[in-house]
Amino acid sequence: MGRSSKETFEEKLARIVEQGADVTAEEWMKVIEEEYGKVPLIFRRMSERPEVLISHLLYKGTVAETSPLDPKYVELISMAVGAALKCPHCTGYHMVAAMKMGATREEILEVILLSGMISNSSVLANAYRIVDEKLERCVPCEVPGVGGKPGGRKKVPVKRARAKGRK
Repeated sequence: MGRSSKETFEEKLARIVEQGADVTAEEWMKVIEEEYGKVPLIFRRMSERPEVLISHLLYKGTVAETSPLDPKYVELISMAVGAALKCPHCTGYHMVAAMKMGATREEILEVILLSGMISNSSVLANAYRIVDEKLERCVPCEVPGVGGKPGGRKKVPVKRARAKGRK
């Protein structure tokens, strides 16, 4: 961050040690602002503790830089995760980064569509698992002390409403 991406990890660490945490954090914040137009809130808060910001950005940068994926796709995936987690700031930040790396409008819209589809599937899968688990057994019946018996009470059939027109 702040220098050529050809700088090795060890060179980055040596520069951080040489410059110190405060100077490095300040330098990296300027680079982020120049590249993206503003500094995300989480980075601004982390910068109050430069060691935290540096550790976070080193981790984030190293994951991205050592990934076998094209950087554009790393940003598109990051944008999708931000969208799935309902984080507008993450979604916007990574969308801008993806666009700077050549992502098209169509690619961005497709990734958002896929993100929404998977998010929806996750909501449904989790909810259906809970429904299956809770409806397969009588949960209140298994709670000790319910119904006045140490082991709970027996299942009681649930009366269902009759369909219209049936007597």
